[in-house]
Amino acid sequence: MMAHELNGRHALVTGGGTGIGLAIARALAGAGAQVTITGRRPEVLEEAAQATAGLHARSMDVTDEASVASAISAAIADRGPVDICVANAGIAEGRGLAKTDLEFWRRIMTTNLDGAFLTIRECMASMHALPWGRVIAVSSIAGIKGSRGTCAYTASKHGVLGLIRALSVDYMGKGITFNALCPGYVDTAIIEQNTTLISERTGMSAGEARAVMVDQNPHGRLIKPAEVAASASWLPAPGSDSVNGQAVEIAGGQV
Repeated sequence: MMAHELNGRHALVTGGGTGIGLAIARALAGAGAQVTITGRRPEVLEEAAQATAGLHARSMDVTDEASVASAISAAIADRGPVDICVANAGIAEGRGLAKTDLEFWRRIMTTNLDGAFLTIRECMASMHALPWGRVIAVSSIAGIKGSRGTCAYTASKHGVLGLIRALSVDYMGKGITFNALCPGYVDTAIIEQNTTLISERTGMSAGEARAVMVDQNPHGRLIKPAEVAASASWLPAPGSDSVNGQAVEIAGGQV
């Protein structure tokens, strides 16, 4: 994307203080957008905002409807309607069916699916009247196929993809597109967390546990956050208008 292609655009990225969200926020800011980054840890957001021009921190908890409505309303008051909404915030934890109690199920759904829904709904309150807009949700390759031992996570990410496809039909022809990014295993802090969890659950070494995830990517390596950000940057770029309701796979090969 060219340096000034998004001048005058306001983007909002949830979970924008670290990992994939931060990589996307930096890419959009690099193209000229003013980017509101949200999350639950204000110190992490402020550090990210201070390090990159064009990023603006805003505390927000995607599991709390009032928090989402208040934070996005304040972001709109500060920087105008949201032109680019990136619903990225999520958690990735796996449990088999027998160990998936209702509390765990609801925590995954509330963050990954409810959070995406609330974020998009509140951003659309300002975007729907614009002649142009982009909504991007970060799903997962688990939103396309089943993933062993992750029934709640997989269901939540399938739900995100269904939400995006439904909205793409609802707003067809109105200048706003809805697409989902579906990455495989990405080299973020979540990998380190899951390495520990797998090791504790199975008795594998850290190296063996990490290899379980790496081997799920067909090209045999972890995906870089910048690779996901490159796809997120392409969707608001000129020439992307006819890409709508799609699941963009970033997984290193055919899955």
